[in-house]
Amino acid sequence: MSPPRGKGRPRSAAADRAILDATREALAELGWGGLTMGHVAARAGVAKTTLYRRWPSKNELVVDAVASLFDELEMADLGSLRADIEAVVAQFAVLLARPESQAALLALFAEGSRDPQLRRRVRERIVEPQKCLVQQGRAQAQLRGELSPDRDEATASEEIDIIFDTIAGTVEHRLLVSGRPITPDWISRFTTLLLNPLPGLTSTRADQDQG
Repeated sequence: MSPPRGKGRPRSAAADRAILDATREALAELGWGGLTMGHVAARAGVAKTTLYRRWPSKNELVVDAVASLFDELEMADLGSLRADIEAVVAQFAVLLARPESQAALLALFAEGSRDPQLRRRVRERIVEPQKCLVQQGRAQAQLRGELSPDRDEATASEEIDIIFDTIAGTVEHRLLVSGRPITPDWISRFTTLLLNPLPGLTSTRADQDQG
């Protein structure tokens, strides 16, 4: 006996892509306040009922549209921690250089500052999944013997948070706030500082006393 079929039609991956693409395009053109579900449905060529079945609110739709961009990022295993970091930073920079990415992120940042629920959804749907890239790169470096094994799970989680915030925050600030380019030379210098922060810094008396 064959299993019963679920109710309704199965979701179309092509329709989902069209909707998410249309959302980012409309957001870049109209801004958060001007964007409506009707605009997105018309631009994507789908009925509003189709759109609402997939995303009940504009908040959910915009967050998923931005998250789909970040899903493109990958942590390659290029044989060294430096190479892995430089590669993912370069990917991130290319993604953020796209006008639709900049418009969508800036809109989310602005609206999220007024909407705790939206900020929580951004954290769950975008930030937390991308931390897996840091975790993956860290694990690869540990297998190669470049990094020591984790001391405990809590410490590792805190360090992953800090590393992610450092990389994401620096790249986003340079591109979205300062409006300055990210070049291969900049990526190399940034990676050097990340791996060897403040080279040449001597110990202070307080550090010596604590030691």
